[in-house]
Amino acid sequence: MAGISFRNVSKSYGKTVAVKNVSFDIRPGEFFCFFGPPLSGKSTILKLILGLERPDEGEVLIGGKPVNDISPAARNVAMVFQNLALFPHMSAGDNVRFPLVERKVPETKIAARVEAVAAKLHIAHLLHKPPAQLSGGERQRVAIARALVRDPVAYLMDDPISALDARLREETRVELKRIQGELGQTLIYVTHDQEEAMSVADRMAIMENGRIRQIGSPVEIYDRPASEYVARLLGAPVMNIMAAELNGNPGGGQHIAHGTIGISQEALPKTVTAVGIRPEDLKVEAWSDGRHGKPARVFEVEPLGGYTVVTIDTGNQKLRALMRGQPRVTPDSAVALSCDPAKMHFFGPAGEALAR
Repeated sequence: MAGISFRNVSKSYGKTVAVKNVSFDIRPGEFFCFFGPPLSGKSTILKLILGLERPDEGEVLIGGKPVNDISPAARNVAMVFQNLALFPHMSAGDNVRFPLVERKVPETKIAARVEAVAAKLHIAHLLHKPPAQLSGGERQRVAIARALVRDPVAYLMDDPISALDARLREETRVELKRIQGELGQTLIYVTHDQEEAMSVADRMAIMENGRIRQIGSPVEIYDRPASEYVARLLGAPVMNIMAAELNGNPGGGQHIAHGTIGISQEALPKTVTAVGIRPEDLKVEAWSDGRHGKPARVFEVEPLGGYTVVTIDTGNQKLRALMRGQPRVTPDSAVALSCDPAKMHFFGPAGEALAR
């Protein structure tokens, strides 16, 4: 296994900037995920690591050694492409075997490795079939098996389970995490699915327009987003972000969200322009006389079994709350909103996170 690093790497295609001045260090044996919307530079980073693309500026290092001038074959990195790239004239088994055959591994070792990885990915019964006779999910698992059968310094995976149905996708990502832990190999994973990224990664990088906006563990990034962009990108439902304008209420102190959420002026940093509240941190209660601030109105209720998403109209914007079970709230009812200031997120004029 090997660590992988970028030092001020940039890559453009004509006037389109795919990666701009990116630097990071991926530790040996780490499950590292690049997460961001389409065209944010995630797949380009994988191509630069693999050697399919050469950086315009900067340096790519594998195991501490610069590899800018080293061919893809000599880098010994295994890749699972988004389009799978299976050989249509070969059976699934021969596709899995191919990397070992090319490296002239003894046949007995090839058979043992193929059998082991096929069992882990539940494709042993498919090995005799050509790719054309497999479903999209089955082809995806064959492509993953072809990468896992090798003994590379790192595995690269470009959104490898996007074609699977929800249940199989969940099972496969759990299996990938387990297999990576058993192998102890460096695995670099690209996805635009936040649930995938947060569930498998030891650490993750949040991408935007070819730049890295934040690196950290999924919990660190979720709890302490570095910017409004990162805060909005992680979370379902997304974080509620509202202007940090204080509304005074006679006898009721200071409020935000059009006077519906109480907050002390001292709790707000001096340069704050926006306040963020995660839906699970927004407390919703039935309105009663004597409460300070203004009531909000329930706009929509979405029961989802173990929890319920409640959309609330504050008068100038709609907020979403995530509530356990099936709370007794109905559309158009008056509710009181509150949130512990310690769980609020504060952002400055450039969208940067401020200390709480």
